[in-house]
Amino acid sequence: MRKISASKIYPVSSDPIIGGVVILDQGKIVKIDKAENHDPSTIDSHEGILIPGFINTHCHLELSHMKSKVDTGTGLIPFISSVVKFRDIDQEVIDLAIIAGDKEMIDNGIVAVGDISNKADTAKVKSTSSISYYTFLEMFDFLQSSMTADTIKQYQSPYELQSDDGFNKKNYVPHAPYTVSPQLFEYIKENSPSNCTISIHNQETRDENLLFEKKEGKFLDFFDAFQMPMNDFKPIGKSSIHYAMKHMDPKNRTLFVHNTMTNIDDIKTAHEWSDKVYWATCPNANLYIENRLPDYQIFVDQGAKMTIGTDSLTSNWQLSIL
Repeated sequence: MRKISASKIYPVSSDPIIGGVVILDQGKIVKIDKAENHDPSTIDSHEGILIPGFINTHCHLELSHMKSKVDTGTGLIPFISSVVKFRDIDQEVIDLAIIAGDKEMIDNGIVAVGDISNKADTAKVKSTSSISYYTFLEMFDFLQSSMTADTIKQYQSPYELQSDDGFNKKNYVPHAPYTVSPQLFEYIKENSPSNCTISIHNQETRDENLLFEKKEGKFLDFFDAFQMPMNDFKPIGKSSIHYAMKHMDPKNRTLFVHNTMTNIDDIKTAHEWSDKVYWATCPNANLYIENRLPDYQIFVDQGAKMTIGTDSLTSNWQLSIL
């Protein structure tokens, strides 16, 4: 038996305990008790707080090499363009940054991560890390059905290389409503295991909603700059989350990420669509990119199930949930 005590213990499932002790047997917690009920000489005592490990529900570990490379406050669309520019650099630099990012999360008490991957760069680190990783192989074809087949082929190798061994999990997910065609959504749905978790970037900027509501906003210029024709795109007259839900399976757990521009009607509609909806907030990333935050009160008022993520070091100053 091992006994660990701290000034305060936060069980999460109950109120904080002052002067408590956590009792472990072969690494498993068997009881939380008052320290006064035990011989002080048998207790490993610490000043501070003792809490369960943190869950980082949204990270891009493979982008760790881009720390401090992208300016803050530019807005999402210029941010995305900058990320593309820094993708192809020396592999050794990328690998060392991934190792450092994984260690930083371990040092910050993170025990599980929902990690976005477009490549297999993180596979080796994940296979040996003490962190449990759920790897989301994030697919996108920029709403171009002509690119869907090549996109699917491109992701087969990264998917195979990422581990799925019980400790770690993986599946395909869509990047965002504005980058995934109906055909690619269908492929992801057909190739996802039952009862899996699907992660999708959602309503991170006003221009995302404008695109789907009126076919207006800066995303039109973004697609034009990458020579992606939008001639056949038809707006749906509703916010982007409606397009995403139309093409996803409500039986799966769905993690909507960022939600900076999500309103109360969007939340209500999502909760009617599925009882397995979770809302991931990455506040430092939202401040880093667009210097704004979601309206948290409307999520609280609707009893939303919320989670916290760090996003990547491209859009954050550190990988810490605390």
